[in-house]
Amino acid sequence: MIRPLLLALGIAAMPVAAAEPPTALVIHGGAGVIERASLSPEDEKTVRAELDRALDAGHAVLRDGGSALDAVSAAVLVLEESPWFNAGKGAVFNAEGGHELDAAIMEGHTRRAGAVAGVRTVRNPVKLARAVMEHSPHVMLAAGGAEKFADGRPEIERVAPDWFDTPHRRKQLEEAQRRELAGHAAAPGTYFGTVGAVALDKQGRIAAATSTGGMTNKRWGRIGDAPIIGAGTWADEGCGVSGTGWGEFYIRSAAAHDICARVSYRGDALAVAAEEVINGIVPKLGGDGGAIALDRHGNIAMPFNTSGMYRGWVKPDGSRGTAIFRGE
Repeated sequence: MIRPLLLALGIAAMPVAAAEPPTALVIHGGAGVIERASLSPEDEKTVRAELDRALDAGHAVLRDGGSALDAVSAAVLVLEESPWFNAGKGAVFNAEGGHELDAAIMEGHTRRAGAVAGVRTVRNPVKLARAVMEHSPHVMLAAGGAEKFADGRPEIERVAPDWFDTPHRRKQLEEAQRRELAGHAAAPGTYFGTVGAVALDKQGRIAAATSTGGMTNKRWGRIGDAPIIGAGTWADEGCGVSGTGWGEFYIRSAAAHDICARVSYRGDALAVAAEEVINGIVPKLGGDGGAIALDRHGNIAMPFNTSGMYRGWVKPDGSRGTAIFRGE
């Protein structure tokens, strides 16, 4: 009725601009025992700045019309380069005093995925995981095989194993081994620390990526949930998840996939699905941790049951933020 009336009055109807497709990005730098008293104001400022740098990198891709896959790659790459997180530079030490790095990446609308586990000389495991997805017939490569595959990829930078060392992680290993010799259980939080990102692009596509150094003082080639598709990393047409926590329990509950399955099969709201899995199923099994999740509408969920989780987000309306502690 309005358009004929406007024409009768001699007023041309103005074309209505199409709404800009929503984009969104959510990242994490690991859940665990993160107390305000143990994080100085200077360190807190630095961590938040690093999270902001990762948000800047991923959001720049989305803002310019790039893919969710490129956005999560860019964000996780920044976090792998930072010594403040347990991935890439700053990865925790295993029991032998070395590093074994894991990563995964998944593209939701195609269900393509790539993962690597137990690599020792790959500067950015997330890049190698993507190379596995795009340049091999496989989903996961491990240890020496993954390193051999990396030998044939000129875009994959290699470093000496001690490039990943940091004094902070060395102290964590020494403390873990002292506790072990004394017959004490592992200190709280020694099994935490992962980085990840989930993105929604202008084409409505979702991707997720996760990278980690694993568990302090780990043995026997232990692999956690981060590189296991469906456990610590998942993306489909309507949902994406990156987990962080006690990996054995995320594997046993297929936590990342379960969140998205509840959204897809049961029609649960994203926040409800993520809450039930991370703060319901995982603790019931004996584990703890957190996750970031994102759906096709740009809704974001960031549940965790530890004292803190490094996290950051850019919502579809452009608002953004970072947080560390509970209640932020």
